[in-house]
Amino acid sequence: MARATYTEIECKSALNRVTNMGFNWSLNPYKGCVHACAYCYARANHSYLGLNAGEDFESKLFVKTNIVGVLRRELASRYWKRDEVAIGTSTDPYQPTEGKYRLTGGIISALADSSTPAHLVTKSPLVIRDIDELRRLQERAGARVCFTITTLDPDIWRIMEPGTAPPPQRLRAMKMLTEAGIPSGIFLAPVMPRITDSEDALRAIFEAASEAGATFCWSSPLRLIPPVRDHYFETIERNYPELLDRYRRNYQTPDTPAVYREFIRERINRLRAEYGLPGEGARPTPPPMPMQLPLIGA
Repeated sequence: MARATYTEIECKSALNRVTNMGFNWSLNPYKGCVHACAYCYARANHSYLGLNAGEDFESKLFVKTNIVGVLRRELASRYWKRDEVAIGTSTDPYQPTEGKYRLTGGIISALADSSTPAHLVTKSPLVIRDIDELRRLQERAGARVCFTITTLDPDIWRIMEPGTAPPPQRLRAMKMLTEAGIPSGIFLAPVMPRITDSEDALRAIFEAASEAGATFCWSSPLRLIPPVRDHYFETIERNYPELLDRYRRNYQTPDTPAVYREFIRERINRLRAEYGLPGEGARPTPPPMPMQLPLIGA
């Protein structure tokens, strides 16, 4: 992994309108991610910046230093309907530099002040730092925290997610959040064929998540769009060369064959039922909205 450099930039908008994602708005304080996950779909976004999806994504990062102020202005608009906002859809909002910039903490505070519900995806136990603000957001509008966990195998973790906190640390953080009354669960994604998709491997994750108090489990099989596929295949060639030909055959398009997707869906659903963890359709009912919003920035 190359040494990371950070470029401070200013954004014109904080909230991004999205479609066909199960939510309408997303928000990302950073571009690029030092977690360096081999499979990360967000790698492709760096190509829009004239950078590559490999080393550049992991080492040339951008920080939206004004995002909290921009977000507060957008949330104060009379047109804002307080839709749920997804935080961390492109890069991890709690990657290490958040310890310095504290942008995600400011974002959560702004959302709580405006009674806007949110869900957040991370691989980092740093989220615990903002547990009080997350609790306030949950009480005012609704909050969920989703920890991405793809494997409990330390060797696979080091290969596929070299810059992340170990999975047991994520599970401990999840337990702390659920004990604080913040709905938290796991994002078991991507499920990587022939690497993390065995019955035993998936069951181990479900068992650990259940013991940590998970309230839901989202999941999806590996998907590889072209810039990400090239980088992922390099990782496979270095570490699992016996699988490379199989991957090339099965990922001629971004999705693996439908028969495999159905096989994984059935396996995951069976484990969900066994451990009592609802899936993508589960949406906790947020608390009632206050009759009148506070003045933003007052």
